[in-house]
Amino acid sequence: MSDAKSFTFICGPDDFLVGRLGRERYDELAKEIDDEFSRETINGFANNVGEVETAMNRFREALQTISMFGGRRLVWFKDVNFLADSVTGRSESTLKQVEELQRLLEVNDPANVAVLITVSPLDRRRSFPKWAEKNGDFELIGGDGDASALASVLLAEAKKLDTTIDHGAVQLLLTRIGANTRLLIEEVRKLSTYVDEGQPITEAAVTELTPNVAEGDFFEAAEAFFSGNIKWTLAALHRHFFTGGDARPIISALQNRNRILLQVRALIDAGDARLGSRGLDGLKAAAAKHSDKFVGATDKSAYNLFTQNAWYVGKLASGGKLPTTKRLIDNQQEMINAFAEIIRRPNEQEDVLREMAVRCLAA
Repeated sequence: MSDAKSFTFICGPDDFLVGRLGRERYDELAKEIDDEFSRETINGFANNVGEVETAMNRFREALQTISMFGGRRLVWFKDVNFLADSVTGRSESTLKQVEELQRLLEVNDPANVAVLITVSPLDRRRSFPKWAEKNGDFELIGGDGDASALASVLLAEAKKLDTTIDHGAVQLLLTRIGANTRLLIEEVRKLSTYVDEGQPITEAAVTELTPNVAEGDFFEAAEAFFSGNIKWTLAALHRHFFTGGDARPIISALQNRNRILLQVRALIDAGDARLGSRGLDGLKAAAAKHSDKFVGATDKSAYNLFTQNAWYVGKLASGGKLPTTKRLIDNQQEMINAFAEIIRRPNEQEDVLREMAVRCLAA
């Protein structure tokens, strides 16, 4: 921490990342303060205004406490959540406590007390965060929690583990795990122990070892079906039902992927996109041209191709021979028929999907 700054302020949308970086900074600062009784951690998590006042009272007392043996003290105001855009955060009483927090930080002498504050989430539109950014050792981690920020987290974690991770592996991890930072980091750690020393984490390693948490255990059946491999599809269906799986999530996964491929096929046939060596080219330009047709459908959905991860769409489109429009429409109808059939034959769900797969893939 710079001597000119009276406090360190770490914030971001992901409490796990903020907490982890906060722990690293705390350990660094603690090395300068040998006396463990001169280190204090205050819990800043508050569910209501009363708890905000309690946390602030403890923080104030910690700043005003004199070290038993003299020397510098360290105070970590941890897991602060009352700076968010929430009912508690918008309360007049809370806003007065935030004013008091700013006053305490303004008069703090870093030569006597090293202050570390970790905050998640944070409403950066307020005046206090802007003041903290200008006057403190400020760090925002995790950006807005988007895919690029998560990718940066994966790359940084791989670097810490003295390995690297391929671009395709990063994208596949984000697709399979989703925006779960804890799981993403644990997967990188697991994969780093699998690859040979000096070798990168590859897409093939992720495919082999990383479960598809985002879509569930029916992911393999969808992969197999759209690869056009009947033998693999039937084996994947058998594995799913052998472990007590239900037909409906598989049908849903197949329909969602089929909807995406229908839109891809439409763009390709219209000349608005093309399949290249790196997947689907022209998706960004196509989105600018056709996004007005999806007004009100901005959430991530298979009904709107342009809400999907571009890399993922490219993988789906180039993973096998892209079916014709007629075949994709026929697939969709077969899936509708299969859903109706399992209502009629609830005890023969595997047989129904096996029959559907054979009709679609043998056509």
